[in-house]
Amino acid sequence: MIEVRRAVAADAAEIVRLRTVMLGAMAGEPVPDGPWQELVGANLRRLLADPAGDFAAYVVAGADGVGLLACAVGVIDVRLGGPLDPSGRTGYVSNVVTEPGHRRRGLSRACLSALLEWFAGRGVTSVDLRATEDGAPLYRELGFRPVDHPGMRLRTGRR
Repeated sequence: MIEVRRAVAADAAEIVRLRTVMLGAMAGEPVPDGPWQELVGANLRRLLADPAGDFAAYVVAGADGVGLLACAVGVIDVRLGGPLDPSGRTGYVSNVVTEPGHRRRGLSRACLSALLEWFAGRGVTSVDLRATEDGAPLYRELGFRPVDHPGMRLRTGRR
C-alpha cells in the first residue's frame, strides 16, 4: 500500500527538488539550479505552514521517511462564478511528479487522488491542469478532459 501524506513546511526543499525534475522532463533537458529555487522554497514553506489555507501538496516519502519520491501540488483560486459553479472556487494542479527510478508504481496517482479529495472536501467542483504527453493518460483515467478553449499567457516584467 502506498502511504500518502499532506506535505508540511519542512518538505519544501524536497518539493522544489522534485519540481526541478518535472521542469527538466517537460523541457527535455535538465533545468539548472539557481536562485529561483530559493524563492520557490520560501514561498512553499509559507504556503505549507497554513493547513487551513487554499494551498496543499500531497507526497510519498522514501524509505524510512527520507526524501520524497512523488508529489502533487494544488491551489484553490477564487474567480467569478457562473451557472455551473456559482462559488467560483477552481482548483489548479501545478506539479505532479515522481522520481524517475520510481515511476509506473502508482505514486503520482496516489498523490493526485489525495489532492483531488482535498479539493472536493473544500467545495471545489472544477479542477484544471496542464498535461504533458506522459501525464495525460493518468489524468484521463482520473476523469480529466480536454477543454474547448486554448490557454494563452502574457509574460510581463523581467524573466
